[in-house]
Amino acid sequence: MFFTYLRRELRRRRKAALVVASGLALGIALVIVVSSVSSGMEKAQGKVLQSLYGLGTDMTVTKAAQAQSSTGERPRFQFDARGSDSDEEQSSDRVMVQGFQTLATSTVSKVGTQKGVSDVVGGLSLQVVKVSGQFRQGQFQQDQQGGGNQQGGQPGAQQSPEGRVEGGGADFDVNNYSVYGTDVTKPALGPLTSSKITSGRTFKSSETDAKVVVADKSYAKEKKLALGDTVTIKSVKYKVIGIATPDSGDAAANLYIPLKQAQTLSDSKNKVTTIYVKASDSQQISAVKSTIQKNISGTTVTTSADLADTVSGSLSTASDLASNVGKWLSIAVLVAAFLVAGLLTSSAVSRRVREFGTLKALGWKSGRVTRQVVGEAVVNGLVGGALGIALGLGGAYVVTAISPTLQAEVGSTGAALGGPGGGGPGGGMGGPARETASKALDVALTAPVALSTIALAVGLAVTGGLIAGAFGGWRASRLRPADALRRVE
Repeated sequence: MFFTYLRRELRRRRKAALVVASGLALGIALVIVVSSVSSGMEKAQGKVLQSLYGLGTDMTVTKAAQAQSSTGERPRFQFDARGSDSDEEQSSDRVMVQGFQTLATSTVSKVGTQKGVSDVVGGLSLQVVKVSGQFRQGQFQQDQQGGGNQQGGQPGAQQSPEGRVEGGGADFDVNNYSVYGTDVTKPALGPLTSSKITSGRTFKSSETDAKVVVADKSYAKEKKLALGDTVTIKSVKYKVIGIATPDSGDAAANLYIPLKQAQTLSDSKNKVTTIYVKASDSQQISAVKSTIQKNISGTTVTTSADLADTVSGSLSTASDLASNVGKWLSIAVLVAAFLVAGLLTSSAVSRRVREFGTLKALGWKSGRVTRQVVGEAVVNGLVGGALGIALGLGGAYVVTAISPTLQAEVGSTGAALGGPGGGGPGGGMGGPARETASKALDVALTAPVALSTIALAVGLAVTGGLIAGAFGGWRASRLRPADALRRVE
C-alpha cells in the first residue's frame, strides 16, 4: 500500500516534485564541481611541488650560505698574454659551490639514522662560469663574486647582449651554467627525480666516479648536444649518455654528473649542499622535521608543506577561491536548497489537508501519514541527487575538457629551499627551489571526481529528502480528521 500510494502521488504531483528535486540538484551539483575543482587544484599544486622537490622526496636538509664580506678576496680568472697577432683561443672555468654552505657527507649518514627517516641521499649544487676567447696586450683578469659576472682587466672592453666582450685587446665569451652532482647509487631520490630520461639512459649504479653526464633537454638543445657528444668542464671531458626532460617547470640543473666527480671539480671532497630525505610515514613528516632540526644543529629542514606556502600566482588565487569562497558558496546554496525543499514540502502538505484528514478519518494513524510524506520527500531527494550528480559530472567534464592554464610561481625564501638556485638557469627543489625569483610554471587544471565525492552527493540527497520530509511530516502530524471537514465547508 505504501509504495502504491507513493507512486500514484509522485506521478500526480510531478511538477511540484520536479521543483523540489531541481533545487536539491543545483546545490549538489555545485558541491561536486567545487569539490572536484579543489581536488584538481591540489593535484596541480602537487605537480608543481613535485617538479621542484623531486619524486619521493619528503624534505631536504641544507645549511644557509654565509654572507660574503665586501672586502673578501674574489676568485679570479687569469690568462697569459699573447702577441698582438696571436689568434690562439684560451679558456678558463671557475667551478663554485652554489647557494649554500656545504655539509660533510657524514651528515647524510647522521640524518639517515634519525627516527622516521626511510631513505636519504646527498647532492652537490655547482655553478660553472666559463670564459673563452682571444686575449692580447697584457693580462686579463675576470672578477667573480656571488655567482654574478663582471668583466674587467682591459680598458674599453664592452659586452654585447649575447655575453661576448670585445675591445681593449680582448675578444671573449662568458658563459655560465649549473651542474648538479647526484648520487648514482640511489636514483629514487635526488635532483634527477624531477625529470625523466627521454633519450639515452640514466646513470648506472657502478658509475660513481665515471666521466659521464646527463643533460637537460633545453640546455642540450641550446648547446646542440646529442648522445655521444662530450662536454668539457674544467678541462675534463664528459660523455653525454642521456637527455632529461623536466616533468613540469624548469630542470634542477643544466647538467648532471656523478657526485664524486662534482666534488672533485669543485675541490669539495666529501661535501654536499643538499640532503634529500624520504620519511617512512608520510603522516609523520612534521615530526621527522622536528627530530632532524633538534639533533642536527645549524641546518634548515624544508618540507613540501613549506614550499606550498610559497606558491603564488593564478594557481594559488584560484585555489584560495575554491577552498574558501567556493566552499562557503556551496554550503550556502545547500542550506538554501534544503530550506526551500522543506518549505515547499510543508506547503504541499497544507494543500493536501482534505486528503490527509480523510485518510485519518478512515483510520490512518499520524505516524503512517508522516511516513508517507517523508517517503515522498526522500524519493524527491534521491531524484534531485541523481540530477545533481549528472550536472556535477557534466560540469567537472567541461572543466577538464577546457583545461584552463594556471600559473604557479614559487616565491623567494632564501636558504629555506635548499638546492641549486641563484645564478643558474636550473634551480628547483629536487631540483630544489631557487634562491632568486623563479619562473612561473604553467599547469593545466583538471577536475577529477572521486568516488567519495559521489558518495557525499548521495548522502546530501538523502539528507535533503529527510529534511524536507521532516518539515512535511511535522505539518502532516498536526492534522486532525476535523480539518478535512473544515476544508470541505
